[in-house]
Amino acid sequence: MKDGRRRAQGPPAMQAKTDKGLETFMIQIRTAAASDNEQIFQLHLRAFGGRKDESELVERIRVSDGYVPELSLVAVDEESGEIVGHALFSKAAIYDLAQSSEVLVLAPIAVDPAYQRQGIGGHLIREGIARSEAMDFKLILLIGHPSYYPRFGFEPAGRHGLVLMQFVVPDEVFMVLELAEGELARMRDERKGMVGELKYPQTFFA
Repeated sequence: MKDGRRRAQGPPAMQAKTDKGLETFMIQIRTAAASDNEQIFQLHLRAFGGRKDESELVERIRVSDGYVPELSLVAVDEESGEIVGHALFSKAAIYDLAQSSEVLVLAPIAVDPAYQRQGIGGHLIREGIARSEAMDFKLILLIGHPSYYPRFGFEPAGRHGLVLMQFVVPDEVFMVLELAEGELARMRDERKGMVGELKYPQTFFA
């Protein structure tokens, strides 16, 4: 198991004590339930300034073939019962001319503005990584801030022979995390050079 990450044991996955101002509260990370759907929608609305794109993306992924129920994670304030964070890992694929390989993508992820900068996003990401590894997924890819995601082991994907054509983004924000050690080298060798192009499912395009 790479980097000493633990395997997930199922919900409740973990508990983290976090400081919010002078107040201490407990956050539980667990699998999202159907009864959480409206709270998750409203959470993404708050986190993204009232923009609906991320809320609607979650809804589209939830009814798609790429949805993995165990990898839709919520952070819950145990005292209030309110959902204050959500992270969604879902299926995508890397393509070359000869073949495709199933991978995961992380998007979207949100934390309630009142609870931001407390480490909740990090707890969600770490739990998602642990569960993804336990489910034998090999790679996770994302588009994200280059000064934040490397702390979880993500690296620029381009240096490993991966390309992204669907979105025009700086090279450093397109990142990959290898869950199975040697997977990227194996793919590069197998495909004689460039590993391939990450393609997000049509679900990501309204």
